[in-house]
Amino acid sequence: MTRGTKIAGSRILITGAGSGIGRLMALEAADRGAAEVIIWDLSAETGEAVRQEIEAKGVRARTFSVNVGESAQVASTAQDVGDIDILVNCAGVVTGKKLLDADEAAIRRTFDVNTMALYWTTKAFLPGILERNHGSIVNIASAAGLTGVAKQTDYSASKWAAVGFTESLRGELRAEGSRVNTLVVCPFYINTGMFAGVQTKFPRLLPILEENNVSTQVIDSIESGREQLVMPSLVRLVPGVRLLPTRAFDAVMDFLGVNQTMDHFTGRTGGDSPRSRRAARRRQPAGV
Repeated sequence: MTRGTKIAGSRILITGAGSGIGRLMALEAADRGAAEVIIWDLSAETGEAVRQEIEAKGVRARTFSVNVGESAQVASTAQDVGDIDILVNCAGVVTGKKLLDADEAAIRRTFDVNTMALYWTTKAFLPGILERNHGSIVNIASAAGLTGVAKQTDYSASKWAAVGFTESLRGELRAEGSRVNTLVVCPFYINTGMFAGVQTKFPRLLPILEENNVSTQVIDSIESGREQLVMPSLVRLVPGVRLLPTRAFDAVMDFLGVNQTMDHFTGRTGGDSPRSRRAARRRQPAGV
């Protein structure tokens, strides 16, 4: 029997839902008949805009301005939210600099948002989900959580942690006989604006992913009970390639251009204001 969680009739909370695939998943959940969509975003403005989009579809929505890297704020806001059925950890940040060029504050922020937030949100909402023995915990990681990438020493490590966190949590739940499902998502770069300027050497093998396709596949995977979603399919070969000697593995990654993808990275231009983020969604290729 599937452990998937149907969106229809469920209360779903998505972090980072003010932009990118977080926003698109929120809208998709509304289209599939969610009972309520709860939007968490650092920006109150973008969160409110998405809330209005969802309510225009006739679905109940609430929005909260939350810094998911702050454990106390997450715990307090979670009490205001109440019980949920589906938690989607989508909020993420990237520095995009060589290790020696990245300052301490940026590195800590990457881990606070990409890694530590998973602990705070899951600890806040999992007890209620476990009590009903039904629901899903979803973590948006990255293909960079399966292989290291140059200029991503903080980002890649934070996403490796997200993969390990989800796998360990899955093991705990399985050992307890719980029917609560976990899903980890490991996509290549997505055209959301977050990784503007990245390039791929082989676009047919490692394409920049379309955000609508990714968001739809994540929602499909929640409903089907899938436990891992890796995009594109070539990325699924990475664990097998690791059977090669280290130098041979590195040679394969270099041939595929993995460590050159960030050479022209710019990130979102014009700052990180809500307005610039909306503009970035419209015009720039990027990723998760």
